[in-house]
Amino acid sequence: MADETKCSCGSANVAIFPCVGAANVGQLSNKVAIELEKQGIGNLMCTVGIGARAPGLMKSAEASDRIITIDGCPVSCATKTLELAGFKVDRQIVVSELGIKKTKDRDPKDGEVAEVMGKVMEILQSE
Repeated sequence: MADETKCSCGSANVAIFPCVGAANVGQLSNKVAIELEKQGIGNLMCTVGIGARAPGLMKSAEASDRIITIDGCPVSCATKTLELAGFKVDRQIVVSELGIKKTKDRDPKDGEVAEVMGKVMEILQSE
């Protein structure tokens, strides 16, 4: 399954930038990004490092063939951070648009990571 997703992403050199916000959906975005990396879909990158203009992270992002952001909510902090740094985001995924309600609870409920991961895989495989 991971090979199919790599192909649908167009490249094995995919950078994944998660939200990692303080709400449940931000924490979910990070957990899903970690799982995507474990499955070989792409490389987990530090979103805040792009905001800080960290030279090594900027070069890594520049060298990526494709950039995927996983935002927790429609505020789209991860996507906006990349765009403000001059990068084109090839695919944005918003966790709160996948049926997960944003709350102040930072711990995802049982099954939410798997639920969101399944939906994200469907999205990436449909490209």
